[in-house]
Amino acid sequence: MIDVLVVDDDFRVADVHAAYVAKVPGFRVTGTAHSAAQAYAALERTPVDLVLLDHHLPDETGLVLVRRLREAGVRCDVMMVTAARDVSTVHAAMQHGALQYLVKPFSFAGLRDKLTAYADLRHALAGPAARETSQDEVDRMFAALRTGSAPAAALPKGHSAPTTDLVLDALRRAGTALSAQEVADATGLSRSTAQRYLKQLARDRRLRLSLRYGDTGRPEHRYLLAAAPAAR
Repeated sequence: MIDVLVVDDDFRVADVHAAYVAKVPGFRVTGTAHSAAQAYAALERTPVDLVLLDHHLPDETGLVLVRRLREAGVRCDVMMVTAARDVSTVHAAMQHGALQYLVKPFSFAGLRDKLTAYADLRHALAGPAARETSQDEVDRMFAALRTGSAPAAALPKGHSAPTTDLVLDALRRAGTALSAQEVADATGLSRSTAQRYLKQLARDRRLRLSLRYGDTGRPEHRYLLAAAPAAR
């Protein structure tokens, strides 16, 4: 198993990313941290193979944390998972040895592809560290980090991939049509936020909309995963 520490200042985002990691075969989340200090302490207690690291942390930046870890001799790989997209930050991440850089927001598939590529790299590097290799094998090692997946479809302004997946997961677990209020109760989102995401997913044809009439005669909008069989 590849052990992973998830570091993000937003508690809910950290939980969503941890859930993403747990869904990828061969990966195991050892914990989450919400500041650089928490991450440093967690890595001192429990070494991991990979850190999913946000750049914007409350006490210091993710890149400063990476430098401290390297100076302290903490051996772990780093994948930056952040909304920071300026070229200087990306370049600094490369200089600090980050193996991957994933820009928020992203879908589960986007993270899955990065993790799979990382697992391929570890497999290519397996074996005695002192063994010699050929140029072809070196090329394969570097190529292992490059994924050929298409970029995820752009999300509407104000929508995030983690929240989208949170709503979809709630419907998937329910296995039946839910109202906006029921989705809000299941996810911890506000009703208005749940309704906004449900409407967009219905417009994208990822959900099926149905109406249920109550005693008042006013129809209630209910949403079902498009792949699920329609309720009778």
